[in-house]
Amino acid sequence: MSIPAQASGAPDAEPDGPEDRLRRFATIWSRAIFPSTATSMTRPEFEEHLLPLARELSGILHARPFDAAPAQRVGAALVAAHCTDPDALSSTLGVVDSYLVLYCGGNGPVALSTEDSRARCARIQHALAGGFTQALRERTLAEQEAIARSALAARSQAEQALHATEERFRAVFKDAAIGIGIADLDGNILEINDTLTRMFGGLENHVRSHKVNEWVHPEDSPHVWKYYDELVRGEREHYSVEKPYYRNDGTVLWTNLTVSLLRDPHGRPEYQLALMEDTTERRLLNLRLRYEATHDALTGLPNRTLFFERLEKALAFREDMRFGLCYLDLDGFKAINDSLGHAAGDRLLVEVADRLQSCATAPGEMVARLGGDEFVALTTGPRTQEEVHELAGRILSALATPVRLDGRELTVRGSVGVVEGPSGSRTAADVLRSADITMYRAKAAGGNRFALADAAADARAITRHGLTTALPTALDRGEFFIEYQPLVHLGDGTVHGAEALVRWCHPQHGVLGPDRFIPLAEHTGLIVPLGRWVLEESVRQANFWQERHTDGGPLRINVNLSPTQLHHPGLVAETVDVLERSGLEPGALCLEVTESALIGADDDLLKPLRQLAEMGVDIALDDFGTGYSNLANLRRLPVSVLKLDRSFTQGMQQHPADPVDLKIVEGIVALAHSLDLAVTVEGVETGAQAEQLRRIGCDTAQGWYYARPGAPDRIHSLLLADAV
Repeated sequence: MSIPAQASGAPDAEPDGPEDRLRRFATIWSRAIFPSTATSMTRPEFEEHLLPLARELSGILHARPFDAAPAQRVGAALVAAHCTDPDALSSTLGVVDSYLVLYCGGNGPVALSTEDSRARCARIQHALAGGFTQALRERTLAEQEAIARSALAARSQAEQALHATEERFRAVFKDAAIGIGIADLDGNILEINDTLTRMFGGLENHVRSHKVNEWVHPEDSPHVWKYYDELVRGEREHYSVEKPYYRNDGTVLWTNLTVSLLRDPHGRPEYQLALMEDTTERRLLNLRLRYEATHDALTGLPNRTLFFERLEKALAFREDMRFGLCYLDLDGFKAINDSLGHAAGDRLLVEVADRLQSCATAPGEMVARLGGDEFVALTTGPRTQEEVHELAGRILSALATPVRLDGRELTVRGSVGVVEGPSGSRTAADVLRSADITMYRAKAAGGNRFALADAAADARAITRHGLTTALPTALDRGEFFIEYQPLVHLGDGTVHGAEALVRWCHPQHGVLGPDRFIPLAEHTGLIVPLGRWVLEESVRQANFWQERHTDGGPLRINVNLSPTQLHHPGLVAETVDVLERSGLEPGALCLEVTESALIGADDDLLKPLRQLAEMGVDIALDDFGTGYSNLANLRRLPVSVLKLDRSFTQGMQQHPADPVDLKIVEGIVALAHSLDLAVTVEGVETGAQAEQLRRIGCDTAQGWYYARPGAPDRIHSLLLADAV
């Protein structure tokens, strides 16, 4: 049987392009296995037949999601092309192991990491060998049945024709490449050929000294002897199983065994014919490939694949059984890789793996490496509530001893997320997600500790993740809106302006304040387009108010700037563009920057703010007093307004006011006015507080005492009231 040739692409493939590299891989493959292939094709013709198989292997390597099962077809195709010699499989696996990633690793749409590509290559080898084995087994079984029928026919004819064809039967029986044995229905072995004798160690008497039903092995499949009993009773004509035997030296022989029932001329059961194929080497190869596919190449620990298999078994419902999981991530491992190199990082991971293995030696415990610097430890049993805490403690203790690398002592720290519960309560994916979230809570708390899973914390983390993923489309869908809180002049009580406060009308969670999504927008970079939208909407609204309120002077609009926006190179140009398109004067805009964002700011960061200030835009230093900045820095900052944090004025909400708070605020106001800076106070909630601040000399204030943040028409109503 031959493989149908496929188009090989353009005849003049681009040098060192994907097609050229694929052809080189096919050339190496054909040269490796052509000498052991029984085919009438020339080697170039054989190479053309291998090219579509090489293309299929390349596609499997880059498939997303990855699935090695299609490689079984490649193994079966080799058998169909008469590549049935054991050397053909061994050579093919060697070529795939050495050259598939080298020549085809860069042919996919997404580059694969070295570790991922090697793991995929190992699983491809395993699937290819399985397909080759299955196809060869089916072909062998067909040949075995033909041999069995030939043997039966030859035996019958020899008896009926006075052994006229006995020589031909003997030739088939003696020279067959598979082991053949004949026994009576009581299990007494009557004849065996030389191949079967060699399979059992070369001692014929060792084989003949046993009855068939005495060749029992602990790893026999449960149905082997059931099939045997049915066959000798005449209820079954044949059966095929995989069966191990003990050789005379005590080693194990693995075989594909086919047993057929031989009947006499009257149809009565008379003999049993056994055909054995030695599969020991193939089984060892499969076990090696299975090990490589389920173990980490660097540390030798079980990998993600094997860990998930064990975890799913642990989570399968069993009465009174529980599980405990420790999810470990090394603290600061990237710094070690960046400073000492990846080779040193790999040696550190090997040392960590050895220490972790020493922590999980009890029955029901295992350690695995998920990838990078992430490890997991699993324990099962009825008392995992206590055991998993002890396991987490042992892990942190084992990491505490410094590791010596290249003459340096490195301190290894780790953060551990601990999940524990009864079997059957959650899926493997849920457990690992909870452990991952919990581990990051431990890391956020300073690291070098373990944290216990908490359902409420998991829900908050999942909600944060959901908000993060929904942010990019929320702006396009128009889910954000702005509320305005008035800024009141303390001298006469008139509305001086308003601060724009963005809100998110989430479809599931309702209206969310900026504290719920601004940090997420900062993290994802969406704060820049969101901030521009807030600026455009606020300036447009301020211009609308200006046109309808001409008696009270210009109404100012305050807009917050995040630290990320401060670093955005288009800040000045975008602000100018928004002002020019709206027609609002620069003096009617105030940009609020938190004090913490300007601590230690250099001239490059301050340059855009200075440019805006020179245009007439006011710059307010928000949350003043919370950033612990040097007061002398106020002279170099291009600010015109200090917004005093509410923590300084809470003591003024009652009468008499806290004298310490009074002194602090008086000092700040005096300092600000001496530097020609206006002072705005946040969080004013009582009339007594407002009166104290007016006496001290604060310029403007905002808070619930005046109005809560609301729709823009409320500000317009306040403006009209001031005008009256």
